[in-house]
Formats: sequence, C-alpha cells, structure tokens
Amino acid sequence: MNKTVKIILFSVFGILFLTVMIWFAKKNAKSPIEYTTEKAFKATIINKAVATGKVVPEEEILVKPQISGIIEGIYVEEGAKVNKGDLIAVVRVVPNIQSLNSAKGRVETVKIRLKNAEINYKRNKALFDKGVISKAEYEGFELPYFQAQQDLRNAQSDYDIIKKGSTSGLSGVANTNIRATMTGTVLEIPVKEGDQVIQSNSFNAGTTIASIADLGKMIFEGRVDEAEVGKLKKGTILNVTLGAIGKKEFKAKLNFIAPKGTEENGAVQFKIKADVRLEKDYFIRAGYSANASIILDRRDSVLSIKESLLKFDKKTENPYVEIKKGDQEFEKREVELGLSDGINVEVLKGVGPDDEIKVWNKAKKEGKRKGRNN
Repeated sequence: MNKTVKIILFSVFGILFLTVMIWFAKKNAKSPIEYTTEKAFKATIINKAVATGKVVPEEEILVKPQISGIIEGIYVEEGAKVNKGDLIAVVRVVPNIQSLNSAKGRVETVKIRLKNAEINYKRNKALFDKGVISKAEYEGFELPYFQAQQDLRNAQSDYDIIKKGSTSGLSGVANTNIRATMTGTVLEIPVKEGDQVIQSNSFNAGTTIASIADLGKMIFEGRVDEAEVGKLKKGTILNVTLGAIGKKEFKAKLNFIAPKGTEENGAVQFKIKADVRLEKDYFIRAGYSANASIILDRRDSVLSIKESLLKFDKKTENPYVEIKKGDQEFEKREVELGLSDGINVEVLKGVGPDDEIKVWNKAKKEGKRKGRNN
C-alpha cells in the first residue's frame, strides 16, 4: 500500500471519528427527559370539611314498666306505628314474698286498730245521743274511727299492688299494662315474652320494653376534626349523603357544636348535630350511616393551578413553580397561594394565564418509561 492510499484512509477514518464524537456530544447535551407544561386556568375553589356519622331520630323515648314482673304478652312489632296510649305489652307481677308478707301484716294491724276505734266510737256515740258527753268529746272518738277506715283502704291497696300490680280505683297509676308514651314508630323491642323486667324508679333505670321515635324528624350526628371545628357556625347548611341511598343529598342545618372534644386515634374530634330536611319520596331509617359535606370557604372563577405543579424550597419552605423560558429551559418562580381544595389551588401572585408551568409528575413517569425502553 503506497503512502497516498494510507493518507486517504487515515483521513476518512478521522472524519468518521469526528462525526461520531460530534453526534454523541449533541445527544448528551440534550436533556434525557422532556417535560410537558400546563397553563393556569380559571376555576371555582371550594374548601370542604367532611363529617362522618349517622342519622338518628330527634327524639327517642324508652318505654319502661312501672312495676317489676314477667312479660306476659307483647302486642306490637318492631316497625309498627303507634299512637300515644296504645297497648304495647302486659306485665305479670311476681310479688316479692317479704314485701307481700309485710303488706299483709299491715292490713291485719290496721284491722285491729279499726276494730278498737269502732268500739270506742259506738260507745261514745250512744253517750253523746243521750247527752251524757259533749260534742267535742264525741268528735275526739269519731276522728280516729274514720281515720282507721281510710288506713285500712290504703293498706289493702298497697297489698293489692304488690300482689297483682294494680288496685281498684288506681288502674291509671299502678298498672301492668305497658302503653306507648308518644306517637311514632316502634324502633326496637329488646325483650320477649317470659323475660323478667324491673320497674323504673329513682334508684334504678328499669328495663326497656320498647323504644319509640318519630321518624319524620331526623338529625345528623357526626364528628369533625379540631382543625376544622373553629370554622363552623350554627345555621350552616350541610349536604348529607346516606350510604343506604347513594348519591342523593339531603340538606341539613347545623344546630349544635360540642364545646368539648374527645380524643380518638390520636386526634381530637368534636360532635356536631344538624336538622335533616327529609323528602317524602325517601324513607329514612334510624341509624343509617351518613357523611356530611360542609363548605368552609369558596372562591368563584379565580386563577388556579394544580397542586401537583408546586414545589417547596428546602431552605425557606416557600412554594414555587418552574416557568418555561425556552426549549426545555425553565426558571424558578415563587408564588403566593390562596384557597385550596386539595386538587387545585388559587394563585394570587407569581403566575400569569399565559405562563407555561413544568409538570413534575408527568416528567418522572416519562423518564422511567424511556429508561425501560432503553
């Protein structure tokens, strides 16, 4: 091979080498990730709080017996509608032997006193009729006789109440018939025939025979976090959705915010109540699980961006975005933010409607996808 051919070959290889090096340099100079951009847009930002809870009757009455005994009969079913005074159940009295014996002994004691008072009364009445004693002396024997008669009636009534649960003349006060104390729907009957029940008094809550409520008046009971309770006001309108009905929303008016919170799973929760506006087309059962959406703040038609476009400075912790200046060239720009709904956020300063903002999440996905393809 002559010298000229060698020179030509070396020149060709040199040109090829330089071409390849220039191509690699240009390829490496270009960013391996191509970022997409988005622009700010007009949106309505609504900040909501969600309270979880249930719907319950505004008033629920527990029907309890006035006397202890055994359930002899139940005359209504759960879900039945009753009027005030309707018969719900009958209690058969099982008397306490000690109390029964004591009451019987009192009856016998009063009978003895009555007999003695009667003898004195009749003797002195005869003397009064003959004019032997004065009227004042006669009345001193008449009063104990009449009083003993009344004591015997009282003792006999007490004995009858302990033995049978009722007595003549007082059936409306002491009675084994358990009646509804309000008009409404029977929600629950926690007892059955043959169960023993205890009377309600100042020392004992008594056994519940039935619970009754007006299902036409329902309230929402729920809990909200301490971070949001300070923004609530009585009279605020809530949108209540029920798990059993689906997407249908019922309006409710907030009427109670608990003054004291309770700690649940490390967070302080406050109880709230709201009157639910029912509709005739829907039958709401007591205890339905429900969620209430509460609007805390609202901004209509404001310049907004997606929260996913935001970054935060590690030193100042101020939010910023990156604005496109050229082909895959971006500059950092701090922004002032307003209201957020968790997805979109209001932009007060730093971004205009024509600015192109770097999309961080999409860039990462595209970078990974390119890496997999390579």
